[in-house]
Amino acid sequence: MRNKIPAVIIFCMVFATIFPNACGPAFAAKQRYIYGIGGVVKPSVDDKRPVNTAERSGTLAELAKDYPEYFKVKGSDSLKQVALTFDDGPDDQYTAKILDILKKYDVRATFFVVGWRAKARPDLVRRMVKEKHVVGNHTYSHRELSWGSLYQFQQQVLSTQSAIKPSAGYAPKLLRTPYGAINEKQLKWAGAAGFVVIFWNVDSLDWKQLSPAQVSGNILRAVQPGSIILEHAGGGGGQNLSGTVNSLPHIIVTLRSRGYRFVTVPELLHIPKQK
Repeated sequence: MRNKIPAVIIFCMVFATIFPNACGPAFAAKQRYIYGIGGVVKPSVDDKRPVNTAERSGTLAELAKDYPEYFKVKGSDSLKQVALTFDDGPDDQYTAKILDILKKYDVRATFFVVGWRAKARPDLVRRMVKEKHVVGNHTYSHRELSWGSLYQFQQQVLSTQSAIKPSAGYAPKLLRTPYGAINEKQLKWAGAAGFVVIFWNVDSLDWKQLSPAQVSGNILRAVQPGSIILEHAGGGGGQNLSGTVNSLPHIIVTLRSRGYRFVTVPELLHIPKQK
């Protein structure tokens, strides 16, 4: 469930619609929200995901420029390397199938796991590490946190560290926030706490329960050297990610035929090995 939006923010949004300059740059500077490869996150009553609007353009680039040491969207374009990343696992239906395919094709990936799921399926987290994948933090309960307090954000991240470490053998340095939503204060805390916040520049849109051809097309049309590719290894209740699973062999074979090499996020971004 989405956090309640502070009344002052709602008031300012409505007031600013009528009087565009009323809130001024001082308010705008405090509300730098980002979502994936877009920008400003706006609340949505009917949608479970933040609304995608044209207003987002530029925000992501600004934060990547302001905090390049711990806010990453892609790797270098000088080498034909890409990183497959999988969010929302481990789950009972799809994670093991994805791991089976990666093992068959000798591909290493990066899994951003949800804390309560890591605690429920430590065997799958151990398997990820055993098969030389990298495990990252995707918060404990997969809530949209950018509108909440810094304390809530910290607790979601730190409790996930505690949930992952017993089975992974390390507390991750990599962090990806649910829905790609984060505010500047949260981002600064994450960097100071030693995290590297990982976004993406290729979105499979597999969460829409697309067909294998659609998932493949979304990835293969957009991939460039240094791409970080977003997919999912776990779904919500009743969510069908068979398109993700069934498209994976084709994606791997096609990109290799184009000369690409699959690497983990730390390899792509030259981040020191997880400990």
